[in-house]
Amino acid sequence: MTGAPVLMVGSASIHVARVARGLCEAGQPVVLATHGELAIEPHPLLLDVAQVDFSVARLDTPYRLRRLVRRWSPRVLHAQQANSVGWHAARAVRGTGVPLLLTLWGSDVLTLPSRSAFHRWMVRQALLGAQAWTADAQVLLGAARTLAGGLAGEGPLREWIPLGIAEPPALPGVVAERRILSCRLHKPLYRIDAILQAFARLPQRCAGWTLEVAAAGPQTDELRRMAGTLGIAPRVEFTGLLDAQSLARSYRRAALFASVPESDGTSVSLLEAMAAGCLPVLSDLPANREWVTEGHNGFLVGDLARLDDVLLRAIDTWETGTWARDGQPFNRQLIRDKAMFSGNIRQFLQLYDRLRRPEP
Repeated sequence: MTGAPVLMVGSASIHVARVARGLCEAGQPVVLATHGELAIEPHPLLLDVAQVDFSVARLDTPYRLRRLVRRWSPRVLHAQQANSVGWHAARAVRGTGVPLLLTLWGSDVLTLPSRSAFHRWMVRQALLGAQAWTADAQVLLGAARTLAGGLAGEGPLREWIPLGIAEPPALPGVVAERRILSCRLHKPLYRIDAILQAFARLPQRCAGWTLEVAAAGPQTDELRRMAGTLGIAPRVEFTGLLDAQSLARSYRRAALFASVPESDGTSVSLLEAMAAGCLPVLSDLPANREWVTEGHNGFLVGDLARLDDVLLRAIDTWETGTWARDGQPFNRQLIRDKAMFSGNIRQFLQLYDRLRRPEP
């Protein structure tokens, strides 16, 4: 594939770099404009990387983006997040004939609008200025439609496109053990402390189980101390930030995957765990319900005071072999069908093809 590039704008994050790189590898030329220096490997189809300040106060940002539009004549401007990035992008394409695709990340439509009347107005302007929205959870698309309000007809195109995972590596000889894996960041949002407390409350018959706490963050030292205070330190392994191969090995060794944040979109770690065969134990959140049906291909918990009970149900399901027979094959097929990154990139390319230049 060659032709007009996609102009992608967003923060200097690994997620933006990943999508841009995926598009290039699929044959789609890309021009990037990011808020800060982006760590991304060179590629022949990555035509330019510009730094643009997306701060709300930078009133010249739309003009800088418009210069990029005039230079590169992109087929679409793809903005990552309906925050100030999307707001600046919507003003930049106005009157240019270039369609705007807006990818929602979660906090932009779920929490940012509640900060002030201005923030709500800014998000709404970004949404109304786009010809299409994408998100990795239907709840985000619903929240965006509510925020936009008063849309004529069906409004923008709305597509559910998760940012899926790469093909899991082959790890011959690595099999699931009596292990529970937590690999979310050690921040209050992710409530790793609740997982430690629930693990400590498991009955004596679960004494042969190990809890692996991967990743790191500002709460790491506190969580280590908590494991000691709870008397479970010998059965808790803090393995830190893992490279891709080591993390893949941890997924394959784990029988259960525990992730209970207060709020979340579609977590890549959940998709990776499902692909590896882990039995998921998750917060009962709208985005998680899009992937897991309670008691069928995982377990959902709304009240963390009951997390130990839910973990015990999951352990019993795994111990009896029911999970290996029924749930594990279902989850692996679900990820193959809906959450492989190469397939998700194709979804973006197909959506670009569907977008038409709006009437001036």
